Amino acid sequence: MNADNEIKKFDCSRGCVVERTDEGELKCGYRQGCCKLEVYDWLPGVRQEQVKNYFEVRFKNTRKGIYVNASGQTVKMGDLVVVEAATGHDLGIVTLEGPIVSRQMRCKRIDTASPDLKKIYRKAKVFDIEKWQEAIAREHETMIRSRQIAAEMGLEMKIGDVEFQGDGTKAIFYYIADGRVDFRQLIKVFAEEFHIRIEMKQIGARQEAGLIGGLGVCGRELCCSNYISSFQSITTTSARVQDLSLNPQKLAGQCGKLKCCLNYETAVYMDAQSRIPKLNGPLELEDGLAYLMKTDILKETMYFSYDQSSFANLYPLPASEVKEIIRMNRSGQKPESLKSEPVQNTPEFISAVGDDSITRFDETRRKHKGNRNRNNRQRAKGGQQDRQQRGGQKDRGPKKVRPRQEEAGQ
Repeated sequence: MNADNEIKKFDCSRGCVVERTDEGELKCGYRQGCCKLEVYDWLPGVRQEQVKNYFEVRFKNTRKGIYVNASGQTVKMGDLVVVEAATGHDLGIVTLEGPIVSRQMRCKRIDTASPDLKKIYRKAKVFDIEKWQEAIAREHETMIRSRQIAAEMGLEMKIGDVEFQGDGTKAIFYYIADGRVDFRQLIKVFAEEFHIRIEMKQIGARQEAGLIGGLGVCGRELCCSNYISSFQSITTTSARVQDLSLNPQKLAGQCGKLKCCLNYETAVYMDAQSRIPKLNGPLELEDGLAYLMKTDILKETMYFSYDQSSFANLYPLPASEVKEIIRMNRSGQKPESLKSEPVQNTPEFISAVGDDSITRFDETRRKHKGNRNRNNRQRAKGGQQDRQQRGGQKDRGPKKVRPRQEEAGQ
C-alpha cells in the first residue's frame, strides 16, 4: 500500500489521479467526487439525441465549459480529451454527459446552435498526457517566481494561483488586488521570464478561498470550495435580521469577508419577522405595564416582563396575540393580566453528555476507591476485634481454671 501511494498522485484541483506503471507508462484517470464544485449526474445511463455530442469538460480551479464532440470518437464521462483553445489546444476531463448537460446549458444560457462553442479534437494520447503533466509541474515554481517579480515591481497585488494550458504554451495567472493594477509591464516581464503567453485573471477574496479550500468553523468544507459557483453580495443586514451579534471576528470567514452562510436563512427570518409586530412602548394591562424583553423570531413568540430590569419572570405571548393587545390599547381597552402562565426557565432539550460533569468518571473512581478503603478498614477493624475476642477468650480461660485447680488441690 505504501508503494502504491508513492506512485499515485492525487490532483484535487483537477479531480484526477496520476500514476506511472512499472513499465513507465503514465496513466491519468478521473476521480469523481474529488474535484471542487462537482455536478452530480442524477440521470446516469439516460441518452438524449439532441445533446449526445455535447459534453462538459473541466480544467483546473473549477474552470469548465461545454464542448462539441467533433472527433468522431466515442467520448464518455471520465475521458481525458484534447479540446480547442483560443491559442493552441488544451487538455481537460469530461465530467458530464447526457441530458444533464442540456440543463447546464440552459442554466448558463448556451445555445446549441451558437458558433462560439468550441470543439473536442480527440481523446488524449500518452504523449498529450506527458506534456500536460510537464506543464503542471511548472505551475508551483512559476507562481512563487511571479510573486517575487510582482513584489520587486512594487505592484499591490497577490498572485493566487497559476494554471498552465495543456500544451504548455500559455498560462493563466489568477491575482487578487483591492484596486486597479496596471500590469502591462508585468506581462512583458512574465513573458520574458517564462517564455509563454500570459493571461491575467482577477479574482476576489471569496474566489481565492474557494480555490485554496479549507474547513470552516462548522467543521465542514468551505461552501465556496464545495458547491457555491456564484457569489452574492453579503451585508450586515443579514446578521441584524437574524438577531446575531455584530462581532466581526465571528461573522467573518477565512477569506476575511462576511460568511456566505449568513444568507442561507435570511429569507426565513425576514418572512417570520413580517408577522411580528413592532412595539414603540410597553403593553398596557389591567395590572400594569408589560415590557418586551426578548423575541423568538422563528417561533414567533414574544416574551414580556412587568419589571423592565429583570428577566426573572417572563411571560410568553404569540405574535398574533400581541397584535390584538396593541389593537385593544389603541382603542383604550386593557386586557387581563399575564401572570396566569409564567414561562418556566427550563432547557428546550436535554443532552446526556452536556448535563453531566466532565469529571464524572474521576469522581466515580474516587468513590469506588473510598468504598474500597472503607471496606478494607472495616474488614481490618472486624478482624482486629475477632482477634481480640479470640485472645480474650484464651486469656480468660486459664484465669478461671487456675483458682478452681488450686481449690481442688487444697
